[in-house]
Amino acid sequence: MKLKELMGKASPLRSGDVLAGVAASSQEERVRARLELAEVPLRRFLDEPLVPYEDDEVTRLICDSHDEGAFGAVGWLCVGEFRDWLLEASAEELSAVAAGVTPEMAAAVSKLMRVQDLILVASKIRVVTRFRTTIGLAGRMSTRLQPNHPSDDLKGIAASMLDGLSLGSGDACIGVNPATDSVRVLVDILKMIDGVRERLEIPTQSCVLGHVTTQMEAMKAGAPVDLVFQSIGGTEGTNRSFGIDLAMLDEAYEMARSLGRGENVMYFETGQGSALSAGAHHGMDQQTCEARAYAVARRYRPLLVNTVVGFIGPEYLYDGKQIARAGLEDHFCGKLLGVPMGCDVCYTNHAEADGDDMDGLLTLLGAAGCNYIMGVPGADDIMLHYQSTSFHDALYLRRLLGLRPAPEFEAWLAKKPEVLEQTWLLT
Repeated sequence: MKLKELMGKASPLRSGDVLAGVAASSQEERVRARLELAEVPLRRFLDEPLVPYEDDEVTRLICDSHDEGAFGAVGWLCVGEFRDWLLEASAEELSAVAAGVTPEMAAAVSKLMRVQDLILVASKIRVVTRFRTTIGLAGRMSTRLQPNHPSDDLKGIAASMLDGLSLGSGDACIGVNPATDSVRVLVDILKMIDGVRERLEIPTQSCVLGHVTTQMEAMKAGAPVDLVFQSIGGTEGTNRSFGIDLAMLDEAYEMARSLGRGENVMYFETGQGSALSAGAHHGMDQQTCEARAYAVARRYRPLLVNTVVGFIGPEYLYDGKQIARAGLEDHFCGKLLGVPMGCDVCYTNHAEADGDDMDGLLTLLGAAGCNYIMGVPGADDIMLHYQSTSFHDALYLRRLLGLRPAPEFEAWLAKKPEVLEQTWLLT
């Protein structure tokens, strides 16, 4: 069986793979595929690219950036033996091998793993990044404060910011999805957030999640851009559907670095199903396509990466069970590749999922050492119209597992009563 076909049939059931015609036809066929996949040597993934090298720049990135030296520690293993090695490996060994693991290897081994395996291995891996706060340290869990507004009203955004800050959210970043992707809107929101940050001396970083080209124009206009955002996918065609390619991301990265505002300057979001939605999956299963997106992210040493796991809809992840499995797979694969993974624990209102499903995934990701989650007022994004996690959900997870915010932000929160007396500055 061709490797691409084997990967699809070995994947846990999900609606997107059925839609694409790559899923196993029965549970028996799925188990047989997993038994066969377990015997595949890891080196076969280097010899048999799932998308031809000459056809796809993401494939070329994966092949050209592969570290043969790092691969040496596991290069003699097959996929099943690699699973056993991961379960026994130390944090140091996992970190050392990251550059030698390709996305396809990570996706393959995840297909042989139970939920507890995905959690255990991911919990050993710490990918630490820095801007004004340090994210990903052991015993810490950060949040992106997401104060979206359906009309980009600055006072409405500021009010949601205050709500989140007062409940300890915002140490990963304050990130706004603009309703209007225009340079003027981005500049206005960036200036407002940065003004509040400076006047209240908040150790965090801001991002307005417009298209990367709009953010580049905002940088040229002198806007205070901390993080440059872009949605990315695991194939050249998927990225083309987002209006980007690697050369464009290279340019944005260099432009952001030249501002000298922080160390890790990029923020990426991904999600299973985007490649199939764009008709650019090349016959691959959606989880393997997703893992390939992390190779794109890894190229730019980002501060933040997160899978918006249930956002695309039930056509790709039908219910709470599929969403939960996908979130844990994505988190595991990203961290195994050395990517600083967070997760938007979310679902759309037409999916067969509810808040209880999200509470379960949230708790499992906390145990797995997820770098950060979203903080949305009331867990209901009134601009994007989907259900995510709230400021209170983050407080629950921190209390349950003894997790704390980023150290710089935690020190600022100790001064919170003094800061909140100045909240008139937000209006």
